[in-house]
Amino acid sequence: METMCRLVVLRHAKSAWPPEVADHDRPLAKRGLRDAPAAGRWLRTAGCVPDLVVCSTAERARQTWELAAAQLPARPAVRQEPRLYGADPAALLAVVRETPPDVGTLLLVGHNPAVQDLVLLLAHEALSDALERTREKFPTCAIAVLAQQDTWPAVAPGRALLTDLAVPRGER
Repeated sequence: METMCRLVVLRHAKSAWPPEVADHDRPLAKRGLRDAPAAGRWLRTAGCVPDLVVCSTAERARQTWELAAAQLPARPAVRQEPRLYGADPAALLAVVRETPPDVGTLLLVGHNPAVQDLVLLLAHEALSDALERTREKFPTCAIAVLAQQDTWPAVAPGRALLTDLAVPRGER
């Protein structure tokens, strides 16, 4: 039986570059601290509250998710996934395919260029100009929403519809 699964891809918010801090441990910059809650508000307003979140173990990704999650009506289950840090699109796709069958909406919090490349790999078409915009740039805190008529293990390149692309920004 085919079911609709929805993948929400969130690039972490803007990170800082403190001296002598390993890349994995870099925190969010001031702008990232403003934008991450805006991402959560967008998810809530757009009806994209996930059933499960798979988040990179990098500090900036974890901070992004925590600030976004605080804006949601309920906290979904979260899995910290080390494979998302430094991943390529094939590795991200492998993680997506492991999603339990009872999950309708999966949210992946990761890094560029892999998250942008994953969206471009999966989407065969888009509503509005979302696909063209994704090809041009996938900025920090960008959110892409993909719908696919498959079970999670069957998610495949070129079969998803890119239904939304948003770049929420917080107030200064």
